[in-house]
Amino acid sequence: MSEDNKKHVNFDDDVDDDLSSNEEEPEDNESELIAEQNRVLQQQKEPVKKAKLADQDLKTLNVNELTPLSPQVISRQATINIGTIGHVAHGKSTVVKSISGVRTIRFKTEMVRNITIKLGYANAKIYHNPNPTCSRPQSYTSRGSGHADSFPCDIPGCEGNYELVRHVSFVDCPGHDILMATMLNGAAVMDAALLLIAGNESCPQPQTSEHLAAVEIMKLKHIIILQNKIDLVREQEAITQHGEIKRFIEGTVAHDAPIIPISAQLKYNIDVVCEYITKKIPIPVRDFTSSPRLIVIRSFDVNKPGEQVEELKGGVAGGSILQGVLRVGQEIEVRPGIVSKNADGTIKCKPIFSKVVTLLAEENELQYAVPGGLIGVGTKIDPTLTRADRLVGQVLGEVGHLPKIYIELEISYFLLRRLLGVRDLENKGKIQKLTKSEMLMVNIGSTSAGARIVAVKADLAKVVLTSPVCTQVGEKLALSRRVDKHWRLIGWGQIRKGKELAVEE
Repeated sequence: MSEDNKKHVNFDDDVDDDLSSNEEEPEDNESELIAEQNRVLQQQKEPVKKAKLADQDLKTLNVNELTPLSPQVISRQATINIGTIGHVAHGKSTVVKSISGVRTIRFKTEMVRNITIKLGYANAKIYHNPNPTCSRPQSYTSRGSGHADSFPCDIPGCEGNYELVRHVSFVDCPGHDILMATMLNGAAVMDAALLLIAGNESCPQPQTSEHLAAVEIMKLKHIIILQNKIDLVREQEAITQHGEIKRFIEGTVAHDAPIIPISAQLKYNIDVVCEYITKKIPIPVRDFTSSPRLIVIRSFDVNKPGEQVEELKGGVAGGSILQGVLRVGQEIEVRPGIVSKNADGTIKCKPIFSKVVTLLAEENELQYAVPGGLIGVGTKIDPTLTRADRLVGQVLGEVGHLPKIYIELEISYFLLRRLLGVRDLENKGKIQKLTKSEMLMVNIGSTSAGARIVAVKADLAKVVLTSPVCTQVGEKLALSRRVDKHWRLIGWGQIRKGKELAVEE
């Protein structure tokens, strides 16, 4: 084992051998580690030059030839969505910053409290140096989304270039229990997940189990577990907690997930994470030929206060494309659109029609966007309709090709045996059956809506929604119930049929 490789501890190899070998290393290995950290920090501080990225041309676009790894696609936009999940303050946002260089905590209230409240997002390119002189895991590294697709390896003694192998989008979910609905909205677009577990706390913490159950509901199979804050605990404590994690994931969707000890703050073992993302998370199968459809998970008004009328820009919708290829200049429709009530209290919807003005993946301009990754769609929509996440939960796509809008749903459902994420399980642990007239919260895609139960029979239920949703038969949904003033995940279901809402033209 080389001196470089000894520095990287991976519990999925021989735990005891790796950790005990560290004890015998010379003291100057610490200075090597500090030098390595300084080198990584320097890279993050370097000003990002406008790198030469692969060109996109709408005239030569052939959707039948596109793949998630096509150079003209992967150079500019992410094609895999990876969620960061886990308990509050376990280091989810810090891991994203270590890999991408982007801080996902952006809002004042988030910065003051140092927790994620809204969904964070950041893109990162992952590179590999295939030259044999560059040993793993140092042969893997990451940079921001705007970085060049190839660059020389800067590790002393290594030859060759780092080549782009993956372009990923991180969906940074809040870990706080009262923000569970936000986490479920983020889970709707994930292809894989990084489950963060702090090494200096017992496992599992309440939201660790709740988030794991949520991704299980979303049928997410590809999970990598990161045992974070390893720099804050002794060797024996880390090994003990590794056993706790193994017992916790037994029998879950993550039962054979790799466990990587890291320090996100010190960027220790981040190259191992990059290697595992490349090797353990397969490229998702994407549909490029259907009509484009994007689910909105964020929306903004990008105009500054006091902007001149002629300088005003249309609203921006941020989300992930589920299918098809969205092009600049394309006519689009947003459903359900503007929701209002008639004098008699009946709900009506008026879809929003607009045009794609710009497509952005972080700072990278696109001529067309494909499924996967988080995309910002600049439109001609009135910015008052998009400000402060007002479009979240809506579906954007080609005119006349979007799913129907429903206000009543018939669902088949399955309840969990007990509540997750509740410390006092004495009285509150068992989940009661659904009852008529009860109010629940349902998450369908990126939509959160209230749902009043009007009929229950065996594992079937009929619900009336407080706000209309644009969805289709067969779509999965998560069910939450109010327990101690917080929404708690109680089960999941599938849409069998529903009552359509007439659309106002």
